[in-house]
Amino acid sequence: MATSPSSSTSTIPASPTSSATAPATTTGVSSALPPQPIANTADTQVRWKGFAAGVASGATKLLVGHPFDTIKTRMQCSPPGTFTGPLDCLKRTIKLEGPRALYKGASPPAVGWAMSDAVLLGSLHNYRLMFARLEARQRGEDVGDEAAARLSLKGHTASGILAGMSASCVICPVEHIKAKLQMQMTGPKLYKNPIDCVAQVYRANGPTGLYRGFFATLLFRSWFGAYFCSYEIMMRRFRAVPEESKWKVSSGTATFLSGGMASNAFWIGSFPFDTIKNRMMTDSPTNPKYKGIKDVALKVWAEGGPKAFYRGFVPCLLRAFPTNASALLVWETTMQFLGAEQLKT
Repeated sequence: MATSPSSSTSTIPASPTSSATAPATTTGVSSALPPQPIANTADTQVRWKGFAAGVASGATKLLVGHPFDTIKTRMQCSPPGTFTGPLDCLKRTIKLEGPRALYKGASPPAVGWAMSDAVLLGSLHNYRLMFARLEARQRGEDVGDEAAARLSLKGHTASGILAGMSASCVICPVEHIKAKLQMQMTGPKLYKNPIDCVAQVYRANGPTGLYRGFFATLLFRSWFGAYFCSYEIMMRRFRAVPEESKWKVSSGTATFLSGGMASNAFWIGSFPFDTIKNRMMTDSPTNPKYKGIKDVALKVWAEGGPKAFYRGFVPCLLRAFPTNASALLVWETTMQFLGAEQLKT
């Protein structure tokens, strides 16, 4: 995992197959490794720390990013020509519905994003540790050695893909309800609140109705592989800057900038899949316009070719940098505060 230089000496605890006398190093203190059952307890502690830090990250995303997300979703899913641009969408939303409209649909993410980031970042942490140990075995190293904590860029990419897919199972219903509520503009409201929205979707399509757009969500969130790989590449570049250089920045600044820039790389590739996902989620539960992913893609293309898939991209980029930079900084800081296991840098 990409982490600050100050935490780069933390190591992965010995696995059940490693020697009971192998040294364990945590925050600079060396001692004999406890008997095997204790090592298993340490592995369990690692898991919950990653998930707990993810909750803090999700709350940060909601606070910073939801107004931008509302504008993005409305531009993606409104008929062509409804808004002349992001600023027009923002002005009309505030003028006709008031500033609170920017937080429409925020109730589901208030819980859902915390859960989603707990799964995303908690599973990411564990996938990274798993791949680090697998790579160590391939190099012929003892998984209890410090060298086992190294992870290749391929490992970071695979961890991000799997973490994104894992989070899809939790976030898909949340994003479904959020998107439907965000698209309620002026005029009569189809849904009174999130609970009423869930009830109507359930009555129309059963329990699977909330998972409409799930495969599009999987495609969209698999781009977290590119996100976390880009993040790691930039963190390595920041760590490689000599201490005496005027360009050397603190670990917190490096985390913030890397997280923000990686989010831009993520959205450039994933945005078309986000458009498809949101079109499917905001579709009518009783009289759907779209038959599936392919049908959505063809109809969006007919609206204006490739550009149609990127409608709402500007507010997305404006949201992406501060939101993801802040969220990753909070996650990394919380992980260090909890003393979670770190990958060797």
